[in-house]
Amino acid sequence: MRERGMGSVSDTIRGKLEAAFSPSRLDLKDESDRHQGHAGHTGAGESHFNLVIEAQAFAGKARVARQRMVYHVLAEEMAGQVHALSIIATAPGES
Repeated sequence: MRERGMGSVSDTIRGKLEAAFSPSRLDLKDESDRHQGHAGHTGAGESHFNLVIEAQAFAGKARVARQRMVYHVLAEEMAGQVHALSIIATAPGES
């Protein structure tokens, strides 16, 4: 599922997450426009994201470990244009 208006950073994030985790669910939303005036907001967009991802790779892992797994995959983006990434990472069957 692809959100309208998503650009190159979004495409890169989505591609890396799909390759690393083969998720059964991946919802990525650019929420940069909600952060005008906040740190890291440049007006260019694609700097603040909300991610919901479900993958078997997260089974048996604590919440922080799951987030670290995602940040590891997206290290280049987090060191660059992405200022903030909210993550909800679950394994299949979790609510």
